[in-house]
Amino acid sequence: MTSTAASGPRPLQIFLFFALLLVAACLANPPIALLLGLIVGLSVKHPYPKANSAIIKKLLQYSVIGLGFGISLSEVIKASQTGVLLAILTIVGTLCLGYGLGRLLKLGPKLAYLIAAGTAICGGSAIAAVGPVLDADDSELSVSLGTVFILNGIALLIFPEIGHALHLTQHQFGLWAAIAIHDTSSVVGAATKYGNEALMIATTVKLARALWIVPLVFLTASLFRQPAGENKAQKVALPYFILFFLLASVLKTYVSPVAQIAPTLVTLAKLGLTLTLFLIGAGLSVNALRAVGLKPLLFGMILWIIVASLSLWGILQMTGTP
Repeated sequence: MTSTAASGPRPLQIFLFFALLLVAACLANPPIALLLGLIVGLSVKHPYPKANSAIIKKLLQYSVIGLGFGISLSEVIKASQTGVLLAILTIVGTLCLGYGLGRLLKLGPKLAYLIAAGTAICGGSAIAAVGPVLDADDSELSVSLGTVFILNGIALLIFPEIGHALHLTQHQFGLWAAIAIHDTSSVVGAATKYGNEALMIATTVKLARALWIVPLVFLTASLFRQPAGENKAQKVALPYFILFFLLASVLKTYVSPVAQIAPTLVTLAKLGLTLTLFLIGAGLSVNALRAVGLKPLLFGMILWIIVASLSLWGILQMTGTP
């Protein structure tokens, strides 16, 4: 006989999920939203796990596009130019460092590369893009994604506190968050907590970094001697929503009616981001945590700490010590 749990979500799961989702929406606080989601994921589990990933992807993209209405085109260009040198240095440096550290810890080369790619550019999106080209198996993908997620959660909670402790300016923190935090969701969440200027800088620089997914795919094919043929190229999910972010910025800058409603659109985008972080937390399970393992997590943490420290040092050298 099939149990009730096996046939569908239990009433307690559904009630707790939507109750905490409502609380997260009302509080509109990204770190708290993530923690509330974790309560669901680690206690009663997500009642609709199959739909979770698809909803997260779409909601995050729409939220990022909405944030484009809060920044002028000139600010987008300025932020992109500021972060381009650091982007090149940190991406190349992270991949090289990841290779050496992976060999030192005797971690599988594909797994080490996946985690390094996620650390270098944009977390899960980079891992999902290079995974098929790398011919990584399901276990390597799940472990690398789990590692990045855990570090994302930690970064979202501690980065704003570190920024305040070091008296970082809004500009400095926005750059640091964009470079040193893996996923776009956690970058925007941490920057939201720090301030509006940090949010706009972090979002713009992070999206500019996401464009490096394309050359990363071809670099991966070259390094691992995998032919980047038509079939594998079709598996690369290009971040087209970045173009809509730029379009939103253009409309905000040059179309007066849009500029008038822009604050409301940005508020809705921040709410969407808060709900995204709740869903990310709710999608985590105890089994997923166990599957990560100590060595990959140690590798990811050491790599992340080095990248975060060096990038912060570089930013302070470029912008001046606060």
